[in-house]
Amino acid sequence: MKMVILYHPNSEFSSAVEDFAEACGKKSSQKIETISLETTEGDSIASLYGPLQYPAILVIREDGQLVKGWQGGSLPVINEVVGYLDS
Repeated sequence: MKMVILYHPNSEFSSAVEDFAEACGKKSSQKIETISLETTEGDSIASLYGPLQYPAILVIREDGQLVKGWQGGSLPVINEVVGYLDS
């Protein structure tokens, strides 16, 4: 599994998102990616999974199936995200 965080790097949430990703990375051995919505890859992932608010945290299986997602400025509890990521 992997976790993808879609966000706007120049937003008020950027440092919180980057700190959150780093903290999750310390608790999980799974792949964690922060992807800017201003990139082609970020736009493509957003189109595929359709989050309505950002930042959007997506836990995705290797086959591309969405396991769990969180949206908006209130970031979830790290242990909850890592629990889905490591399951």
